[in-house]
Amino acid sequence: MARDEEDRRTRFDTGELGAVAHLYRGEVYRSTIWRTRLDTTTNWSVVTLGIALSISFASPAASPLPLILVGILIVFFLMLEARRYRYFNVWRARCRWMERHFFAPLLTDGEQHLETGWQTVLAEDYRFPRYHVPMRVAVGRRIRRNYIWILLIQSAAYAGKLMVHPGPLTSARELYERAAIGPVDGRIVIVMGCLYVLSWALAAVASAWDDRRRAAGRAGESGMG
Repeated sequence: MARDEEDRRTRFDTGELGAVAHLYRGEVYRSTIWRTRLDTTTNWSVVTLGIALSISFASPAASPLPLILVGILIVFFLMLEARRYRYFNVWRARCRWMERHFFAPLLTDGEQHLETGWQTVLAEDYRFPRYHVPMRVAVGRRIRRNYIWILLIQSAAYAGKLMVHPGPLTSARELYERAAIGPVDGRIVIVMGCLYVLSWALAAVASAWDDRRRAAGRAGESGMG
């Protein structure tokens, strides 16, 4: 009896094989759709940053303010992309789970499935769908993958604008004057900009640390996401 139950957990008949194959195709399709949506929000960030660069560097007298305002849009796109990434990660994790525990052993002659009861883990994920990563981790991952470069370009462009327009920078006082926004002192603007950059860096480092912790604490290959 125990042997029959073991075979049932690790082997499928022809009909079940077909059903799992169709299930895998469906999950691949969903992950592909959500992966495309991730690219869309990244493209929006790049385009809006490009517009801000064009406006700010159109002439020496142009204001650097667009480079600051575009940061608000970039944060919005980042939050939207992180939310989409959490959905994408669900479908991606399921596909990878079936690849490791079903298709890989199926393609290896004589090899049993990598983990007894792997179907139970997948079934529970279907019965009780949930995100596999928290929002903060999703934000950090998107920063590390794409937005770190967008941030670097934005920060370098803003610093360059202050240093070269309308003429070469000659003193710290002049820097504060150029950075001022209306009644807001330039020192405050620069401090806020540094905090803006630092928050992105901390989010990226924290997510990288969390990913390593999750990987180290994962028993075998039983974790998804």
